[in-house]
Amino acid sequence: MAEEEGVLPDGAAAEDTKMADPLPGDPRTMWQRLRDGDLYRAQGDELKRHHLTGMALQEEFNATGAHEGARRAELLGRLLGTRGKGVQIRPPLYVDYGAHLHIGDGTFVNYGLIALDVADIRIGRDCQLAPGVQLLTAWHPLEPGLRRAGWEAATPITIGDNVWLGAGVIVLPGVTIGDNTVVGAGALVTSDLPANVLAVGSPAHAVRPL
Repeated sequence: MAEEEGVLPDGAAAEDTKMADPLPGDPRTMWQRLRDGDLYRAQGDELKRHHLTGMALQEEFNATGAHEGARRAELLGRLLGTRGKGVQIRPPLYVDYGAHLHIGDGTFVNYGLIALDVADIRIGRDCQLAPGVQLLTAWHPLEPGLRRAGWEAATPITIGDNVWLGAGVIVLPGVTIGDNTVVGAGALVTSDLPANVLAVGSPAHAVRPL
């Protein structure tokens, strides 16, 4: 089950993965390293428990019907780290944990949000997220040995108030988008965007002020 869910079991053999800890002697659990933003491997009971809890709630939420508004709200209250007043999310929603996703008052999320919340994702108030948006905090090392051995990490994403992300926008790890900014459909956001601009393209860049 753990392998199927993408989380290695406790005691995964180092020789099987050529595992070499980039932080030798670090006493923290893999879950603690994940939360601290350092390289970790997806293994250990604590990490697995958090992941499977999120997956179970995600599956329940995605199975709800349009007439089950109260049930959806109840599940989101358990799944998300914080959920402001009036938040609406249309299933399906895909997360890694859910508990690291924070959404402000009045924000609307259309179908198919992928929020890989290994690190915190903070979405402000009154935002509009179109279908197919991807918010991706997770990343893998460029060094091939570390990557082959299963080491990974994540960097937080922050989206300000009243931001509109068009359909299919992809936001990469570590990006901050300022208040009131609009990002055009299909844009790839690789670096920070200031407040009050229209941004388009791949990589996304500001084309005019708002």
